Amino acid sequence: MKPTNVTLTFSSMPKTYTGLVSLLVPRPIHDQAAYDNALEIVHALAGFKLNRDQDDYLELMAKTIEDYERETSPEPVRGVESLKYLLKETGLSADDLGTIIGVDRSIAYRILKGARNLTAEHIKKLSSRFVVSADLFLA
Repeated sequence: MKPTNVTLTFSSMPKTYTGLVSLLVPRPIHDQAAYDNALEIVHALAGFKLNRDQDDYLELMAKTIEDYERETSPEPVRGVESLKYLLKETGLSADDLGTIIGVDRSIAYRILKGARNLTAEHIKKLSSRFVVSADLFLA
């Protein structure tokens, strides 16, 4: 696409669709290099007042990036697995979980083992404590 020591800026971007295509032909992304190149183009155009050609090109490139990310990104972790991850990352134990959600530690351990489900009240407390969407804890 370009030498690696050149940074694209909005002022250096072509104003026509043909010019933009000559910079980087829109095509499906199959590897990290193509992804990085497409991302650089999008970042150079995003946030500026664009003409119609630039806007159309940006829309197409953004869609291409979105498709690649959807194909290559792992499914998000949900439910108890998310809870386990949050506990580990914050250095909290199952005992701490019991305190957070207001249950006996044996119930907290059963929740983490999958023998008990989180209730709506548990999820509310967890989403508040970890400042995350309640959806994260829904399986």
